[in-house]
Amino acid sequence: MGTAGTPQRRAILTGGLAATAALLTACSSKTDTTSTGKAAGAAGTPAPASPAAAARPDSPWAAFARLMDGNKRWVDGKLQHPDRDPKRREFVAEAQDPYGVILSCIDSRVPPELVFDTGLGDLFVMRTGGQVVGPVVVGSVEYGPMTSGTPLIVVLGHQRCGAIKAAYEALRDGKTLPGNLQAISDALRPAYRETVKKKHADPVDAMVRIHIDQTAADLRSNKDLAPLVKKGDLAVVSAYYSLDTGRVEVLTGAPSA
Repeated sequence: MGTAGTPQRRAILTGGLAATAALLTACSSKTDTTSTGKAAGAAGTPAPASPAAAARPDSPWAAFARLMDGNKRWVDGKLQHPDRDPKRREFVAEAQDPYGVILSCIDSRVPPELVFDTGLGDLFVMRTGGQVVGPVVVGSVEYGPMTSGTPLIVVLGHQRCGAIKAAYEALRDGKTLPGNLQAISDALRPAYRETVKKKHADPVDAMVRIHIDQTAADLRSNKDLAPLVKKGDLAVVSAYYSLDTGRVEVLTGAPSA
């Protein structure tokens, strides 16, 4: 769960590497005022945008509060479906500036954009089996905070995770999972070791929660993200999604106002 193989922060921010500069030019997550001005038209009319686009959360607390408000709407069935109209699509076509990074599982029942009632350009989303990480995934998580100041990362695990259940049973029974599924099991070994130190009524659910917390802690202490966390520019939150209720439960790392 380290950062080996990911680009150095200085290289990303200064454009010291040509490849990195090309990547940032092609995938810029910072609003380009020149492009925006051109899109506005010769008459100087402001580019059309959804209301949320004009008020991007600029702090960990503001980003966290917006996500949790969206989850409450999801739970209550009072969805606003923000940032999903043609004007929003046009507004983010040239550049993006998401306010949150979500690392979650591939489970079809846990789509972050719906769970938090968000839309186009609001979130960077990474999804892997059991939200396990490796160098490429960690690099993807780092991208927003390190290049455009995205102020929030949420590691989102969930109830009845099939990937973690399969890994728990394989590790318990000393079995090997088929194909590259074994890589997921290997990545979950630290969470399994911690889980079996105590007795749990539901050891798989306990392993889910332990793994979420371990992953968030690793990201918080990441050599490139840790300075941002220390300055208060970034929060890394671990959270658990209930399939039964739709509610997101915060485990650790909630930022203060």
